[in-house]
Amino acid sequence: MPQQPIKLKILDKAGHTLLTAPAAERVALVYTNRYKRGDRVALEIGTPGQYCVVQFEDTMPPALVYVQKREINFSIPFGEQATVYNPKSFAGACHIVRARLATQSEIAARRNLALNPYDAHGDTGFYPHASANVETRGEAVFAARNAVDGVYLNTAHGEWPYQSWGINRDPNAALTLDFGRPVTVDEIRLTLRADFPHDSWWTAATVRFDDGSAETLALQKLAAPQAFAVAPRTITRLTLCELKKAGDESPFPALTQIEVFGREANAAKP
Repeated sequence: MPQQPIKLKILDKAGHTLLTAPAAERVALVYTNRYKRGDRVALEIGTPGQYCVVQFEDTMPPALVYVQKREINFSIPFGEQATVYNPKSFAGACHIVRARLATQSEIAARRNLALNPYDAHGDTGFYPHASANVETRGEAVFAARNAVDGVYLNTAHGEWPYQSWGINRDPNAALTLDFGRPVTVDEIRLTLRADFPHDSWWTAATVRFDDGSAETLALQKLAAPQAFAVAPRTITRLTLCELKKAGDESPFPALTQIEVFGREANAAKP
């Protein structure tokens, strides 16, 4: 079956099209204007439920995402929302935006299924997508999406490159990672924020999967990623919860990255 073409557009706050590219399996735009508040990148796909490699900003890496809706939008960040991105990102008057359909070998490969530097609050329509029941003071630099953006710098806290998921001292804090389709996972890696002694850390965390199973992870006071092999299971969602803080004086444990390794449940190996 031939693959359906995709289309990229730049839209303004009112929804007017500023630039568009002809539909194809691989598309790119060169937008030669400064972004304004309310501008967004829109990706249209012929059939919902496609895997695409997107690069909505040329200073950021491409990402393989699962597009569940016929059209998805990435809003250009301004003000406080821009503090979690490289200051060079979205700046100036020349922007390259790219998207293409993913290859079968890319889809079938074992990879970090949690990675999505273009994630945002709300129903984005593309996955993976991170959300949480608490984010410190509602600030962008402590949002759940920071834990899946692929930025691992963790020896400070605050704006880029030290954004993290902050839990506002809430012992019931939980981060949910939604994959939008079945995936088979076999390893979890957590990178704790390590701005010691400002930061505390968690000695244990529980990962609850939507198949009803759970894994408890024993954590250490480390800046390096901590990897945990888990019994393979096919899921669509997991939640990181039951975070046990260490007994130190700092009230500020936080998460820099969560990685979830595995494969697409419904894709053949290359």
